[in-house]
Amino acid sequence: MSLAGRTVFITGASRGIGRAIALRCARDGARVVVTGKTSEPHPKLSGTIHSVAAEVQAAGGEALAIQLDVRDEHAVSAAVERAARHFGGIDVLVNNASAISLTPTAGTPLRRWDLMHQVNARGTFACTQACLPWLERAPSPHILTLSPPLNLKPRWFRDHGAYSISKYGMSLCTLGFATEFAAQGIAANSLWPRTTVATAAVEVLYPQAVSASRTPRIMADAAWWILTQPSRECTGNFFVDEEVLRGAGVTDFSGYAVTPGAPLAADLFLD
Repeated sequence: MSLAGRTVFITGASRGIGRAIALRCARDGARVVVTGKTSEPHPKLSGTIHSVAAEVQAAGGEALAIQLDVRDEHAVSAAVERAARHFGGIDVLVNNASAISLTPTAGTPLRRWDLMHQVNARGTFACTQACLPWLERAPSPHILTLSPPLNLKPRWFRDHGAYSISKYGMSLCTLGFATEFAAQGIAANSLWPRTTVATAAVEVLYPQAVSASRTPRIMADAAWWILTQPSRECTGNFFVDEEVLRGAGVTDFSGYAVTPGAPLAADLFLD
């Protein structure tokens, strides 16, 4: 299958994994809705919704850039309506927007707890709810959420419980959506990286891990494979990028490494 002519709504698409997924979809000729909070150049972070939209067009896709804070339910509804009217519908929703703070209980201000839960679990729910009427009309609709497999081992809650709960909230959405929307043929899956990925968050929180990371392209390639599967045949999964690509026949992952040959750092939540 191909994403040619299909409309893909991506949150948090101004950089990192969201941007990489947008560009991979564009190579198929997809119509990509690039959303994110960054509409003007940031002094420390590269990329804006407009720069990514331009890259999407250069890669062969169509683009619509919409500034969006997924915490604002009215803005979410307006963005989805604008995107659907502009492109004639929505076929795919990628819940990529996320907030992170790897802090223990005493070191997590409640405003930071609120931010993570509003962006992560609540934002995923809000965007899915808004897109649902359009997904119901699509021929092979997909919801893909960037969240981990549900792993309830205590160590994943010990040092950063607030963040873990917010990310598992996204995963629980996938668990519920897959069952709730099965009759409509709407696929709901999660995707998570086997290793750390060189995103802005990793550069800020773990700069020493950047050289031991893979590029966002591995997540984009895995996401593309998922989104091109028939929706009724591929739902309710907690995918890991490397496993997806191995299943698709990829045997050489060296091209995804930031530093070829360097030992890779495992990501959170995976044994």
